Amino acid sequence: MNRRQRKTWVLELLAHPQWEARLHELLAVPGEHVLGGLFGALLHPDPLVRWHAVTAFGLVVAAMAEAAPESARVVMRRFLWSLNDESGGIGWGAPEAMAEIMAQSPRMANEYAKILRAYIHEAADDCPDCFLEYAPLRRGAFWGLGRLAEVRPEHVVDAAPDIIAALHEPDAGIRGLAAWAAGNLRLAEAVPGLQASVHDPASLEIYRQRTLSSTTVGTLAAEALAALGKSGPSHP
Repeated sequence: MNRRQRKTWVLELLAHPQWEARLHELLAVPGEHVLGGLFGALLHPDPLVRWHAVTAFGLVVAAMAEAAPESARVVMRRFLWSLNDESGGIGWGAPEAMAEIMAQSPRMANEYAKILRAYIHEAADDCPDCFLEYAPLRRGAFWGLGRLAEVRPEHVVDAAPDIIAALHEPDAGIRGLAAWAAGNLRLAEAVPGLQASVHDPASLEIYRQRTLSSTTVGTLAAEALAALGKSGPSHP
């Protein structure tokens, strides 16, 4: 297949009803041959295809990191550049894809987790210009921290103060994802904020266990409290 045909093939695979069963097909070819299709899929109009691309990025680039670490770093640097103001772009899907790669690759987590944390922290010492001011992009970083907290919480714990503060963000997506991340981290310090959020009716979509679903901030706060062995306030 030529480059254009490979991109079409990747998109068709990610949109297929049995896409999970076909992920091995992506891993059967050199990672460099599917990256173009995966980057394109992050901009697909169907949110499911975009999220499937995030999952696929994790598997493909983690395999690259094992075989040729520098090739994986090139991908990560491309994501970093897409989130830089000088790139002229938006970087849609970049924080999520970076996080899924780190969830799959301990090597990439060791090298890049601090940057993911810096995306939600204003004036981070090691990356002062990393903070994502645009809420939809920052939402992606919160999803990434919640995802990484599921499998490598040691790389997320330093972001605890920002996660707790985000429970009171104006953006409902950030509030909900912060609650999810707090639960995954088992942050006892987040209990007051979570208890204050259990009646928050604002809706959002969340991608978990390779499934996209609709929920509310309050539901995610209640789930986080349950994970901490706590409950919400008894009054409405």
